[in-house]
Amino acid sequence: MAIAPPDNGTPPDPAHPRSGFDRFFEISARGSTMSREVRGGLATFFTMAYIVVLNPLILGGAVDGDGKKLSIPAIAAATALVAGLMTMLMGVVGRFPMALAAGLGVNALVAYEIAPEMTWADAMGLVVIEGVIIAVLVLTGLRTAVFRSVPTQMKTAIGVGIGLFLTIIGLVDAGFVRRIPDAANTTVPVGLGINGKIVSWPMLVFVVGLLVTLVLVVRRVRGAILIGILASTVLAIVVEAVANVGPSFVDGKPNPKGWSLNVPELPRQIVDVPDLSLLGNFNVLNSWSRAGWLVPLMFVFTLLITDFFDTMGTMVAIGQEGSMLDEQGTPPRAKEILLVDSIAAAAGGAASVSSNTSYIESAAGVAEGARTGVANLVTGALFLLAMFLAPLSLVVPFEAASTALVVVGFLMMTAVRTIDWTDYEIAIPAFLTITLMPFTYSISNGIGAGIISYVVLKLAKGKARDVHPLLYGVAVLFILYFLRGPIESVL
Repeated sequence: MAIAPPDNGTPPDPAHPRSGFDRFFEISARGSTMSREVRGGLATFFTMAYIVVLNPLILGGAVDGDGKKLSIPAIAAATALVAGLMTMLMGVVGRFPMALAAGLGVNALVAYEIAPEMTWADAMGLVVIEGVIIAVLVLTGLRTAVFRSVPTQMKTAIGVGIGLFLTIIGLVDAGFVRRIPDAANTTVPVGLGINGKIVSWPMLVFVVGLLVTLVLVVRRVRGAILIGILASTVLAIVVEAVANVGPSFVDGKPNPKGWSLNVPELPRQIVDVPDLSLLGNFNVLNSWSRAGWLVPLMFVFTLLITDFFDTMGTMVAIGQEGSMLDEQGTPPRAKEILLVDSIAAAAGGAASVSSNTSYIESAAGVAEGARTGVANLVTGALFLLAMFLAPLSLVVPFEAASTALVVVGFLMMTAVRTIDWTDYEIAIPAFLTITLMPFTYSISNGIGAGIISYVVLKLAKGKARDVHPLLYGVAVLFILYFLRGPIESVL
């Protein structure tokens, strides 16, 4: 459910594109305009620009099997470069408003589980292998076939679950919801703010920004989400200038009342020369001789399952948000979208920044009216500029950008009404899909639980023929995925 109202003036005429550019990207055909695409591209960038800062912190904070670290400035530059190029490639080839960047979760897996077993080059080589495998699955039609085998109502549940996932990401990133320090000794694992109170300036900025954005959304103001992010950022800059809040960690010590990641202050330096020394620093063969066959195989399998189904869920959610799905719940140019995503996975490994994948934060751009790949051109260009303007891209704090994630979460949640909750054979798998995504902080976990339960319930009801043959194989793969810990210990 999109919130962007029609632009003033003559509405787009799908039958008469205004130019070759319009015809290629299907701007009028999808009921969009250039202004909406630009706003959408800006909104998407602001909600996911944090990866340029966060990815270097995750990868740069770990050591490989030889005790070596990656250069943080080099990771930041390569992260922005690959995100920019792959996002633009998605715009031109997939023509779908879905941006890509280094995947959270996957980068932590690479940093803290894979790299310690080998060198950084070896670990990134496994990421390249995984991307190539997914590309082969796309080109052979298998990945698209698996996507189409998932029941339509399950696809709807995936979109709703991702909406809730986005909401909790926004609330946690803003510090509005936090893990209780002594969670092991209480029945409540998380709580509101600090000791159940809103006692910090960053949290107040988030609350005010969220309320402003919601008011704009309800009043159908064009560009509501983008305006909310910018207004929250301006407020954050003023608050920091007056209160001198500082970051969440000062001299290595936690500062619970500080800004989560970016401190919103105008930078002294705006332009910086990017360090691209990590490009091409990967090895696809050495890991197998150093760590044996089992460890690399399990790592590639884990990366494969995560990337494969995270993207499937993301493209469904974005297509659902923008009313771009057909009657089978499939977005336009699905094969091209999946192919670019697989290329991005390999490109991330080749640039030593971990697998690049589709970002659900793109839904913020869709909520602003983006419907085509033109929005990706805007987002991608901003990422490329971020290589040189890294200090300027750090001005927007989590507390400002997170307002968009919460609002988009609500918009995606509205599709829950289309699920038949009286049919337990689909309602229970849908419920597990929706709840496990936010509660386990993983799109793949939610999809896996939903598919496994769907297959089991159909078999229990004697309706094995109702299940697409491919789903049986997918269910088995997810069972192996969930049991990979015990399997590794036995083998």
